[in-house]
Amino acid sequence: MIQDTNLTDYNKVLLTQFSHGAGCGCKISPKVLDEILKTNLSLPNDDKLIVGNSSKDDAAVYNIGNGMALISTTDFFMPIVDDAYDFGRIAAANSISDVYAMGGKPLMAIAIFGWPVEKLSSELAQRVVEGGRAICKKAGIPLAGGHSIDSPEPMFGLAVTGIVPIENLKRNNTAQAGDLLFLTKPLGVGILSTAQKRGVLKEEHLKTMIGQMTTLNKVGEELGKIKRVTAMTDVTGFGLLGHLIEMAEGSGLSAELYYEKIPVAEGVKEYLAQRIFPDATTRNWSSYSEKVKFEKGINVMEAFTLLPDPQTNGGLLVSVKESAVGEVKNILGEMLEPVGKMIAKNEKGVWVKCGLV
Repeated sequence: MIQDTNLTDYNKVLLTQFSHGAGCGCKISPKVLDEILKTNLSLPNDDKLIVGNSSKDDAAVYNIGNGMALISTTDFFMPIVDDAYDFGRIAAANSISDVYAMGGKPLMAIAIFGWPVEKLSSELAQRVVEGGRAICKKAGIPLAGGHSIDSPEPMFGLAVTGIVPIENLKRNNTAQAGDLLFLTKPLGVGILSTAQKRGVLKEEHLKTMIGQMTTLNKVGEELGKIKRVTAMTDVTGFGLLGHLIEMAEGSGLSAELYYEKIPVAEGVKEYLAQRIFPDATTRNWSSYSEKVKFEKGINVMEAFTLLPDPQTNGGLLVSVKESAVGEVKNILGEMLEPVGKMIAKNEKGVWVKCGLV
């Protein structure tokens, strides 16, 4: 039931009740997106476009000379949390993440903003934008402008411009066989956000969820400087499995995932036991299930809801030569363990195994 929209106390307005989707769970499924992006149109060649539509990478990259490249990306979605300020922070952090995932440094952002002006107050809208500004400030960039529309559902995001030395550019399709895989944030925020929308999320788990989704992936810029980091992407709406499959297929490889090593956010398995998960999880799984194999002994029902769980401002998935693991751990933390390995291409894109072997 939609609440009274005439409330002036914005702390009482539950934004998730005004949207049919939430965060990166709003994304169109990989299978449907492939259909949408099909084209017979031949576009002009531009030898300065380093990364474009020919790959499934996180951002477009353009050579601007002197060994530097411009990064251009955009992301927006509907509320994943009820608080307007937190929604703005999460959406902004998620948008900026694609620059970090390419090994780059963000320069500036412009806002993409839709608001149901007859349902929700302008004061509430201001809180969303202010949250976006706060994250841009943390990233050290200006929120330099934007565009707004009157829309049936609230939505917010950023178009972000970044820069990267071409020698530091990281792509999602350049992993090499034998590389170890690291994941910089735990999984499960899609499950936690669904629990919030259903009104059963515990306060301590709400803090965990918001803390993770508002943490910038700044480490991507530092990881970009390591030559033996061979590939990188951020885990968002397609879940860990979806983005790992993109990395493996783009690199002409397959991958192993060590299920017991995958970090999971606090409280997530408690809600999984109640069969709480987003609708997008099922859409994701139906898009790539035939590319995944599970080793005996894995709780497949648990893995089915966790590994395709859509992440919002999820962690970086990093493919690293074994000889560079120490250097990477100096940035990410000594306690972080590999969650998988890139292997020669076989009949499946990802083999989910119990643990490190």
